[in-house]
Amino acid sequence: MIRRAALLLAALWAAPAAYAVECSDAAYAGNRYSICEVDASKEQLRLFLKDGEGQVYGHFSSLEEALAGEGKALAFATNAGMYHTNRSPVGLYIEEGGQAMRLVTNAGPGNFGLLPNGVFCIRKGRADVFETLAFQDLSPVCTHATQSGPMLVIDGELHPRFLPDSDSYYVRNGVGTSADGSRAVFAISRNAVTFHQFGSLFRDHLKLPNALYFDGNISRLHAPQLGRSDAGFMMGPVVGVVEEASSDE
Repeated sequence: MIRRAALLLAALWAAPAAYAVECSDAAYAGNRYSICEVDASKEQLRLFLKDGEGQVYGHFSSLEEALAGEGKALAFATNAGMYHTNRSPVGLYIEEGGQAMRLVTNAGPGNFGLLPNGVFCIRKGRADVFETLAFQDLSPVCTHATQSGPMLVIDGELHPRFLPDSDSYYVRNGVGTSADGSRAVFAISRNAVTFHQFGSLFRDHLKLPNALYFDGNISRLHAPQLGRSDAGFMMGPVVGVVEEASSDE
């Protein structure tokens, strides 16, 4: 019994550290991706745009600095939806229950207006991707929400406008959610891909019924597990997981 207890204790000490987010690099159908999965039922998943003085964070480093002042750390982050030149959201944006921009239901220019588009909604204990009109009908109460487009996967089907032989290749990022809202899976391509290829990643590889495109050229990822924190031009909305900062004591 003593020997068994000692072995169990040794195994516990040797167990790998638990992460708030599980990130890994993966290959699928000839393309390379970085994928970060969040347990939305447990983790502090939220959106960020401006600090307490109304200044847009714009960069992961600015957000990290602000969180450090609260004794917190950024476990993961990525840009979360399209924005205007002043970094204000193009569509619906809710942060900590406060709505900064209304839901946009009409078609328009660019990828955002390539209907159907959708909403990433974070609620207590879950996160969901909704097609915009379904979101409008259901009216879920989101603590955080961001609208973007186009939808990548809609109830298990790829967006009807995606072409298998498209020649539009970009680095792309987005999010997909499970039917029960517990899994929020974020992906960014490590090489240029088409919408069809990117949507297929979420539907066929990650097995997620709904997924939403965030952006292309300005796609960024903050994933300490992968030794990665992308810099570049200022971003608009950012989605991330917050955890308590580790102590050196």
